[in-house]
Amino acid sequence: MKKQREKEILNLLVERRRIEVTELSELLGVSQVTIRKDLDQLEKMHMIKRIHGFAQLSSEDDINSRLAWHYEEKTKIAERAAELISDGDTVMIENGSCCALAALTIAKTKKNVTIVTNSAFIAGYIRNEPNVQVVLLGGIYQKESQCLVGPMIRDNAMNYNVKYCLIGTDGWNERIGFTNKDQMRAQAVRDMSASAEQVVVLTESEKFNAAGTVPLNLSGCQVSVLTDADISEDVRTGLAEQNIAIIIA
Repeated sequence: MKKQREKEILNLLVERRRIEVTELSELLGVSQVTIRKDLDQLEKMHMIKRIHGFAQLSSEDDINSRLAWHYEEKTKIAERAAELISDGDTVMIENGSCCALAALTIAKTKKNVTIVTNSAFIAGYIRNEPNVQVVLLGGIYQKESQCLVGPMIRDNAMNYNVKYCLIGTDGWNERIGFTNKDQMRAQAVRDMSASAEQVVVLTESEKFNAAGTVPLNLSGCQVSVLTDADISEDVRTGLAEQNIAIIIA
């Protein structure tokens, strides 16, 4: 029941962005005390913010806000991504909401894992997990997305050779492949991907209906995509034509 309420709260906030605690109590048929406990838990998970009797999401570019969008699908993707990683592995994980949930799941379910990331958010998100070491790649700090970008990412990433690099995307189309909205973040993805045997794109299927402006240019990498079951047949065909394997969460 508690998990279901949390999902319903997130769905309401995605739809309305801001809602009163009293209204949440009425809509979900539980006491305000119960709702406040649920909101406390969601706030600890960095999913929402509490402000003067309200719960709200933050700006669209803020990863805290993006965690709430399609949370159930992202959680399943994260759980499936964690299955790729073994105890003792070193894995690269770039910035993004699916990636953050994957990092947390890996940290909770694996032992002696090292996560190399350009995401200051991820570093903070999993800081209390005892079985994981975090290596934060250096660079220029982008405040909203809480990630690091720039030429230092390439210089740092070159010191690693890992099996998997887990990345996110803002969209995809057949002509240019996976995309990002930000040039510097796109370059950080390329620089990290170059140090991995396999690149795994973690994304909910809705992203295949949109495309960012900056191609990730992953043609030189072995790429697979981990997504939910709602991916369309047209997209499946397009990915297969580009030799991109599909893993369904």
